[in-house]
Amino acid sequence: MPGSQITSIRPIRAIEGGHVSVVGTGFRSDPPSAVWLDEQAARVVFASSSRLTFVVPGELEGAAVPVRVDDPRGPSVPMAIGAVWATGLHQVDNPVFNAAGDLFVTYSGSRGQHAPVSIFRVSQAGTREPFASGIVNATSMTFGPDGLLYVSSRFEGSVYRVADDGTYEQVATDLGVACGLAFDDDGTMYVGDRSGTVFRVEDGQATPFASLPASVAAFHLAMSPTGELFVSAPTLGSYDYVYRIARDGTVRTVPTPLGRPQGLAFSPDGVLHVVDALAGASGVYRFPDLEAPPELTATSGQSMIGLAFGPAGQLVVASNDTAYGFA
Repeated sequence: MPGSQITSIRPIRAIEGGHVSVVGTGFRSDPPSAVWLDEQAARVVFASSSRLTFVVPGELEGAAVPVRVDDPRGPSVPMAIGAVWATGLHQVDNPVFNAAGDLFVTYSGSRGQHAPVSIFRVSQAGTREPFASGIVNATSMTFGPDGLLYVSSRFEGSVYRVADDGTYEQVATDLGVACGLAFDDDGTMYVGDRSGTVFRVEDGQATPFASLPASVAAFHLAMSPTGELFVSAPTLGSYDYVYRIARDGTVRTVPTPLGRPQGLAFSPDGVLHVVDALAGASGVYRFPDLEAPPELTATSGQSMIGLAFGPAGQLVVASNDTAYGFA
């Protein structure tokens, strides 16, 4: 009888506790074939002759690791394991990169909490340092056309512009439960109010741009390369859609719903990626065709909140308290 052979790994990126499938031929189902990550055995939770699903163990270093079936020294296929980039955080939306490749993360805190540090800057080497303090419930972040960091406060219903030295000034207010932020190519800012409104902000003046169902968590915003605004607004429903808003404010949805869509971002090649977090597990889905079902590109055993792409194309995925990086 021929031995087992791996043809692919799905998905190719994972964090501790994520469920990953090995696709191939010649696998055993009873008892199941063993799956090895480097030289560490993984727990197999589903087995057939052509697919093995395993749980990513927690002791692996973040890197590309070889995946093997049956023989811990046999032929392998690589899979990327997320490395801890920063921890001790409180993220409620995407982290963000600046042009130099530094990552910015938040300690948002519970409603009204005055955390000692609102925003941290994490270097490419993983060194974390305080960047800005005093912004209550720092929520969503984005870099504006001026190259400066903008951050919303859901507690104050405001948006602040943060200078390179960490000092900041308020640039918009009266924005409800302000969360998601995005800029278009004209420099106009968009702010999501969790209560159901997306505002357009020009010269500090906010006007309603689009209306969506209220969210129990946050509004997450991302501007597409073509100037279409994408919004996720998780509810208590069994599934939710990602919304797409045209320049004139017309609202429609991406046809394929997700369980609980959270942060969303566009990769350097212009493809929409969305974090879906439901029932304690989560994945990152890639939409190469917005009219077709997405592809699972990363998985985790814990609930992820946001994601970001760096200037070199690196991917970071964040839970409430930890940011994980993939090369």
